Amino acid sequence: MTTTDAVVSPPPAVPRARRTLRQFLTSNPVVLKELRGRMRGPRAFAVLTVYLLLMSAFVTLLYTVYVVSINNVYNGAGSQVVGKFVFGAVVGIELLLVCFIAPAFTAGAISGERERQTYDLLQTTLLSAHALVLGKLASALAYIFLLLIAAFPLQSLAFLLGGVAPEEVLIASGLLVATAFLFGASGVFFSSLMRRTLGSTVLTYAFALLATLGLPLVLVAILPLANVFFYNASVGPLAEAVLIYGVGVLICINPIATAVATEIILVSNQSGFYFTVPLSNGFALPLVSPWLPFMLFCFILGSLMTLASILAVRRAER
Repeated sequence: MTTTDAVVSPPPAVPRARRTLRQFLTSNPVVLKELRGRMRGPRAFAVLTVYLLLMSAFVTLLYTVYVVSINNVYNGAGSQVVGKFVFGAVVGIELLLVCFIAPAFTAGAISGERERQTYDLLQTTLLSAHALVLGKLASALAYIFLLLIAAFPLQSLAFLLGGVAPEEVLIASGLLVATAFLFGASGVFFSSLMRRTLGSTVLTYAFALLATLGLPLVLVAILPLANVFFYNASVGPLAEAVLIYGVGVLICINPIATAVATEIILVSNQSGFYFTVPLSNGFALPLVSPWLPFMLFCFILGSLMTLASILAVRRAER
């Protein structure tokens, strides 16, 4: 007698559903609560309106100056210069606003829960430390990105004047996103360490001032000495290379210096990724465009600060 064994085929694999950005954000209850609380009130729309009005007034002023001086310009070169100036001014204002608005949204993220005496209630829930920290950071960055996206039409006005390439817009957007992530993560980091929002705000803005204005002052003090040292005949090529790379590192950890140096390199070398600097012996020293290491620096330091914030929250829970 023959027995026929039934072969049961495994069920077909069910494809994993892809979550949209909205589902990804709202899956964290902290993000959902923070975004609802921020966008339901009039404060968020008032800040966005004032921000766009100020930016529009500034661009209108620059464009008025261009219209007044257009009678003296008989070729396209003057128009391109004005276009680059308008674009650089808009990006510069956005960069300064990001440097000082991002810490304001995150400096009281964790310490504010302690002051409102809701932090102990959060500890009794199933909410993990990384969900709390990432939710606070993501909700603040979402509103900052909204401000940046709202200003894109103002940046695009530079295309009407000419002189601005699409890669410049992409690089500027990347610099703004990386800077917002770094300063937002720094606010969450100091907020997780301090028990009071005032203390975390002071430390966060001290970090922002040091990173934004302190390092350029160091560069201003170093560059004249470096200039004398660089043109000294007794200096060897190795010392020149070390000096150039040292100044480059200082530039790549500052958002304003990175933006200015990247624009100068784009104009002079027409390259957004790679350029060379000649040494006294004729050797061309290879260098990377400053915006690449700056973005890498922002994401690495911001990620380390976020990880340290998660560890600090877990330590407080224990």
